[in-house]
Amino acid sequence: MSTKTEILAVGSNPRNQELLAQFLEDEGFRVRPVATYEAFDTALDAATPFSLALVDITGFDPRIWARCERLRERDIPLLVLSPRQSAAVQQQSLARGARGVLVKPLVTRELLELIRSLMNDP
Repeated sequence: MSTKTEILAVGSNPRNQELLAQFLEDEGFRVRPVATYEAFDTALDAATPFSLALVDITGFDPRIWARCERLRERDIPLLVLSPRQSAAVQQQSLARGARGVLVKPLVTRELLELIRSLMNDP
């Protein structure tokens, strides 16, 4: 990728955040990791727009959905990362504007394909 695109990566597990950020940066993306509601809110309030948000809901309570709703309102494409397949998570995610739900452990090729397709989606 010739130009770096910034991705907001939300997750509560520092090691998972580090691995995800390193992987995405190696693929040419800029990543802004956030691990708390306060940091998420600050990122959402910033003037700099994100091209995409990856939200790992693991470790967060239902307040995470209000932040996902804010992403939808700002027209920021969203992918939800979930620890397990769940109809309830799928429903909540799609209702908040998620373009998809990926179940962990992530398949990196699938993740990259989704990211790239969302980046090219008008």
